[in-house]
Amino acid sequence: MSHPTEPELTPRRVAAFLVMVVGMFMAILDIQIVSASLAEIQAGLSASPDEISWVQTSYLIAEVVMIPLSGFLARMMSTRLLFSLSAAGFTLSSFLCATSGSIEEMIVWRALQGFLGGGMIPSVFAAAFTIFPPSRRNIVSPMIGLIATLAPTVGPTVGGYLSNALSWHWLFLVNVIPGIAVTLGAALLIDFDRPNWALFRRFDWWGLAALAAFLGGLEYVLEEGSANDWFQDRAVAAVAVVMVVGAVVSFWRALTREEPIVDLSAFSNVNFAIGSAFSFVMGIGLYGLTYLYPLYLASIRGYDSLMIGETVFVSGLAMFLTAPLAGFLSSKLDLRVMLLLGFLGFGASTWMLTRMTDAWDFQDLLVPQILRGMSLMLSMVPINNLALGTLSHDKMKGGSGLFNLTRNLGGAVGLAVINTILSNRGDLHYARLAETVTWSRDEVMRQFDMLAANLTARGLDGQTGALAQMAGRVREQATVMAFIDIFFLISLLFAGLALTALVMRKPGQGAGDGAH
Repeated sequence: MSHPTEPELTPRRVAAFLVMVVGMFMAILDIQIVSASLAEIQAGLSASPDEISWVQTSYLIAEVVMIPLSGFLARMMSTRLLFSLSAAGFTLSSFLCATSGSIEEMIVWRALQGFLGGGMIPSVFAAAFTIFPPSRRNIVSPMIGLIATLAPTVGPTVGGYLSNALSWHWLFLVNVIPGIAVTLGAALLIDFDRPNWALFRRFDWWGLAALAAFLGGLEYVLEEGSANDWFQDRAVAAVAVVMVVGAVVSFWRALTREEPIVDLSAFSNVNFAIGSAFSFVMGIGLYGLTYLYPLYLASIRGYDSLMIGETVFVSGLAMFLTAPLAGFLSSKLDLRVMLLLGFLGFGASTWMLTRMTDAWDFQDLLVPQILRGMSLMLSMVPINNLALGTLSHDKMKGGSGLFNLTRNLGGAVGLAVINTILSNRGDLHYARLAETVTWSRDEVMRQFDMLAANLTARGLDGQTGALAQMAGRVREQATVMAFIDIFFLISLLFAGLALTALVMRKPGQGAGDGAH
């Protein structure tokens, strides 16, 4: 079962891994935990709508820079030191977020929190495939897959509950005690690698600056572009230029230096490259629907953050219950069949949503959400095994960072495209619907008279009010139609992925393949 290069699996290492998993859960949860409660934070800090979006954006930009950088840092500092410092800094910055007195302070601490959180996430994936023998992959892979997908899914639920029951400060204070425990646990228990401080002398500072310009710029353009008409906006256009220069310099440094800050050589492993592409598309599905469900429930159904949380919790529960099944299947089934089932299930869950109306509630969303949760788990486990299971030990840390980066970038690209389509298709549907609402149609006049009579009876201006209500109804219908367009496109995307899963080469012997 084991071979000479395989590290011994001790109870101490299992305990260390579990501590790391808690740290990763906190870091990924924090991306989404504030999403349902931005209005409360905005009111608490007297921020403008433009400023409050930076509570999310600053976290994402900082995190996306750290994730690929973490591979080099883990080799230089050791996993123990990197993880302990990241956990300690993440805990401290969480506390500082809670005590922020202004939006500017909050943005700075959120960026620091995202940067340090990003140092924890890839370390867990690397550890899972370094310290556990291949025969245990079917236990470990579902665990990290579950955390990576469950945390963003339940984030809005947890956030909505905390800000409703206590106050928005608790979105951050909730990290403090677990964070201290994770910091101490990581410092005392992690023992599976040694630092290599010689790497510090070869640290590529220009490479780091280019990487920050490239990934930070990309995240900014994707976050702000969809809201500000893309390159019509001067700031977005300027940052796009910085991003392109950063990208060129980043790739040049990565490909020409002996010790690049981001080692791209993992992509020469075909399984890793395909797995990362799948991870990118999974990011679109994971973060896209985590965004769309609450958006529909808030804008069309008028739900508050707690009601949204209670409605979307179903997906998280389905994932949790499917994780053991996914682990069992990964050791019994061809991974390509598992991927096929996962992708088809995900596509089917969004296809069901194409029949959506403005009256859909918990009951109507129940089956699509259960199917989505199960399918995410069935897809994540084979993708993890496929991408990381055949990497050599020396490529694992860098590869893990790149693999996690693809999922986050998939989410960022997906959200930018989704917002652009929602806006454009919403306007198009509104224009088309408005053309059909004419005074020559009896039904339109009947509805108008009824609304006007209702308002007049309450002592209001019936005619003006009825016109505004009619326009509102048309806008709502147009928005629902735009949602349906997006669900249709996501269904097509995952149906296409299912086909590529079929033409893939068989990855070794699935979970049992130790190709080190």
